[in-house]
Amino acid sequence: MADSTLPQRPPGAARALDEPSRQRPNRRVLGSIGAHGFLILASVLLAGPFLWELLTSFKSLTESVAVPPTLLPSSWHLSNYTNVLDAVPFGSELVNSVINALARTAAQLLFCSMAAFAFAWLKFRGRGVVFALFLSVLLVPTQLLVIPQYQIMQDLHLLNTIPALFLPGMFSAFGTFLLRQFFLSLPPELHEAARLDGAGPVRIFWSIMLPLARPGLLALGLLTMIWSWNDLLWPLIVNDDPGKMTLSVGLANLQGVYLTNYPVLMAGALMATLPLIIVFVVMQRRVVEGIALTGTKG
Repeated sequence: MADSTLPQRPPGAARALDEPSRQRPNRRVLGSIGAHGFLILASVLLAGPFLWELLTSFKSLTESVAVPPTLLPSSWHLSNYTNVLDAVPFGSELVNSVINALARTAAQLLFCSMAAFAFAWLKFRGRGVVFALFLSVLLVPTQLLVIPQYQIMQDLHLLNTIPALFLPGMFSAFGTFLLRQFFLSLPPELHEAARLDGAGPVRIFWSIMLPLARPGLLALGLLTMIWSWNDLLWPLIVNDDPGKMTLSVGLANLQGVYLTNYPVLMAGALMATLPLIIVFVVMQRRVVEGIALTGTKG
């Protein structure tokens, strides 16, 4: 009678089979620790300048230029924030910055969405060539366009006016490209069904495609608002009237030739950044969603 007992596995073989299963979780844990450590380090490096700016805004002028520098102020000078209001016309500059940012953002959302819809869904001869030429604008440095744009504003007698701040920034090749990619990610069946129902291009754009592109519009709107709010070169060139300046120009004027009051400058920079921080915190999730959904097709 044959022995039906199964052969016993050597003790060493069982231990050898268990080692890979133990090593895999260990590698995952080590990888997770390394990734989180890298992210924490990157967060500290990115938050470092903002923290230094915040602490400097409460220092005295002597402490801000001390060598070696100190991290914490010996006494907290809240008067730096009130001194900003005395040094620059903060209220009028804030209003000008808001008008500039909102006008640029609204215009880009309108014109870029219409151009993006045309490049994504309308069929016309030479569409690819026209789109390639359109994107070639991204290769041109912004500084090269300053002189012709300034000449146009001068010919239109718009220098030292509020419209001169936002008129050249009403169109964006990047915004058109971003929204085109988002439109291409939408199901083509929606466009075909609307055409079969008798809807024209304008009706399809306003009633169907544009509401579905809301995440992409929010992403482009926030990016445009940030760029417009932080723009310094163009407002500095087209306006020398103190009543028409933006916050970025006003803060730049706080820098002296021989001495700069860094605590007051840092306090003004924080006050100017606060509106953008609030907008970004409120719209962060939708903006990330909009950027993630673009470029998935086309």
